[in-house]
Amino acid sequence: MKTSKKSFLPLDIVSLKDESRVVIDFIADYYKNIEKYPVQSKVEPGYLSSMVPDSAPYSPDSLEDVLNDVNECILPGLTHWQSPSFFAYYQASSSNAGLLGEMLCSAFNVEPRFLIDSLSSNPEYLENAASNSNVVVDYKDWQITLSRRFRALKLWFVIRRHGVENLMQHIRSDVSLAKKFEGLVTEDDRFEIVVPRRTVLVLFRLKPTHGLGGSELNRKLLDAINSSGEAFLTQGVVAGIYAIRCVVGATLTEECHVQDLWSLIQEKARILLLQYNP
Repeated sequence: MKTSKKSFLPLDIVSLKDESRVVIDFIADYYKNIEKYPVQSKVEPGYLSSMVPDSAPYSPDSLEDVLNDVNECILPGLTHWQSPSFFAYYQASSSNAGLLGEMLCSAFNVEPRFLIDSLSSNPEYLENAASNSNVVVDYKDWQITLSRRFRALKLWFVIRRHGVENLMQHIRSDVSLAKKFEGLVTEDDRFEIVVPRRTVLVLFRLKPTHGLGGSELNRKLLDAINSSGEAFLTQGVVAGIYAIRCVVGATLTEECHVQDLWSLIQEKARILLLQYNP
């Protein structure tokens, strides 16, 4: 029996180089157009099942077809945490916290002995360290600011590739935007800051009014904000007070996004309050 001399190549180097460029372009275009997507997905649960074929293709599909499916099927079901209007964070794991803290302490010339719980209770030291290193940070908030974007094992590469100067500038920018948002909240008598801002974290709420408890009112407000698809915030409870949490940390966030977020919050609050005081 005659057999084919053509060998199957699981990895074709030429195709890998060409297709890698196509994928990189796809990712770049995604970031370029990310603000066109709702921050939080609006599709119904199970939507994908009707879009998936009953069986895998016998012959491989082209990369173009695969990427078209990603655009049409996958992206509508995502919450786009890379969006500049994603004002939330994922907590760093404790297993990564030590290495992350040690790297950052080394980069910013902050003594590692201040990593422990006394750090947050020693604001004078933090202010001095921040002034000396020209960056305002707190170890616990380093975790908040960086945990979504950096994994501990990749952090050193990031520092080497972008430099400590740029990393500090990025953190300073986030802190500045958080201060801007805090200022906008304090200018509106309908709102209040629940606790003082912690670097990039602002907890605020719509004041209780018209016999409505603060928790019920702010849950409704948060739901209205997130369901709009224009921004994404989370909630927190501090000393029994339900608050809305805004965290500035997305790589693409600029001042215009903070201003747009506040305009959205004000509009949703106006509509909500009109329901109880027409």
